[in-house]
This record gives sequence, C-alpha cells and structure tokens, in this order.
Amino acid sequence: MKLDKSVGERIMILRNERGYTRKTLAELAGISSKFLYEIETNKKGFSAYTLQRIAKALEVSLDYIMTGKGARAYDDIIFDIIYKFKPDALEPVKELLEIVYKIAAGRQEMEQ
Repeated sequence: MKLDKSVGERIMILRNERGYTRKTLAELAGISSKFLYEIETNKKGFSAYTLQRIAKALEVSLDYIMTGKGARAYDDIIFDIIYKFKPDALEPVKELLEIVYKIAAGRQEMEQ
C-alpha cells in the first residue's frame, strides 16, 4: 500500500514522542527495523495489516496515522473521565495533568 509521505513521517514523529527507538517500535509491531525505516522514509509500501500493527504499538487509531486527524487511542477514555467533573472542579484537574505531563516529560529526557 503506497500512501502519501506524511504517513511515514507521522509514524516517525509518534515513535519519537514515545521515546521508542526504531528497533523497539519494530519489535512491538512485529516487523524488522529496516522495514520500519523504509516505511518512515517512504521507500517501501506496506499492507493494511502492517499499518494496523504499527498503530496498535503506538496506541493511536489508524485514522490518525493515515490522516493526522482522529482520536488517539486514549482520547475517549481521558475525555470520559474529564467530563465526569463539574465545571468548577476542572482547574485543579488541569493543574494536576500539567504536573503529570512535566514528570513524564522529565522522565523521558532522563532516559535519553
């Protein structure tokens, strides 16, 4: 399956956001790191099955990988939790999420 160049670029961006090496993502998706490199650089086509395995490993929807639009895997779960809060309680939730994000970003920086 040949798709536009942005599909491979999107896979590479998502892989880097998660702190995965090409080898790690390839292992999670059940493909070789060389094949993943060829996908990311638009040098080789791939099957829908391969794309589905990459999306699952990256925890995003196929729609997101193909178009850059659509929900990532946990969006609906997170939104459902947030919607349970009353509007006046959202500010502390936002602050807590920002703290969690900073901790996670700091951990990723330390691992690199």
